[in-house]
Amino acid sequence: MTPSLRRRMACWLYEGLLMFGVVFIAGYLFGTLSQTRNALDNRHVLQAFLFVVFGIYFVWFWAKGQTLAMKTWNIRVVDRLGAPITQQRALLRYVLSWLWFLPPLVISWLFGLPGREAAVLALGWVPIWAILARFHPDRQFWHDAMAGTRLVSSLPPAAQAKPV
Repeated sequence: MTPSLRRRMACWLYEGLLMFGVVFIAGYLFGTLSQTRNALDNRHVLQAFLFVVFGIYFVWFWAKGQTLAMKTWNIRVVDRLGAPITQQRALLRYVLSWLWFLPPLVISWLFGLPGREAAVLALGWVPIWAILARFHPDRQFWHDAMAGTRLVSSLPPAAQAKPV
């Protein structure tokens, strides 16, 4: 059973909160190892490093079935047949999940938008991308459909009857 859009977005927001800790630790590690004194020094290298760290985090947990946020919201990621996903499929899902952010980032870069306008653009795109799941036959996110994965409820059958 596909979890409701509301539950998936709550999980998405919680995941974002948890990522602050990952960013803090990775940023501290990067700054210490590279002896970076100013936040703008090595900015692009730091962004690439965080992209890799996020990839390791998500691929690791998705290949095991769920992240901490997904456990909290009783959501699992599986393949189209309901089996656990491989690390390769998790990596594909990670790359495709950047569709949540890539379009507004590319538009911002192409038009040279300042950070504030880029943030507004991103905040407008995220709900649009989420709502587009309503047009998928199983109401899955489109990056999941492209990656051959699905989000399913991991609630016990009796608890699934209650709306969340």
